Amino acid sequence: MAATHPQELYRTKVNMETAQIAWKELQRYFASGVTLAVATDLDLVEVAFQMSRDNAAQIQQWVESGKLGKVSDEHARSWLATDEIMWAVVVSPWVLVQPVRGLQ
Repeated sequence: MAATHPQELYRTKVNMETAQIAWKELQRYFASGVTLAVATDLDLVEVAFQMSRDNAAQIQQWVESGKLGKVSDEHARSWLATDEIMWAVVVSPWVLVQPVRGLQ
């Protein structure tokens, strides 16, 4: 059955805007400080949806638990060295990223 509830329609839209991309292609966003790493045990689409809805309580919970935050220099170097492929989606002004193979 097709999604008919407005929230489900928006989740579908976010899902369609999510794509795989090489980390090296995201370097300019990292340099601008707008990349956020999403833990691999979280649903990237759900995180993007909650951010787009300004669900501050949920976002704060993820931040405090270390499951959402700015990409560290260490991860950026590691991902560049291994030519990591990422799932990515834009929730302006942020670019949410999640390694396809998992955080290492």
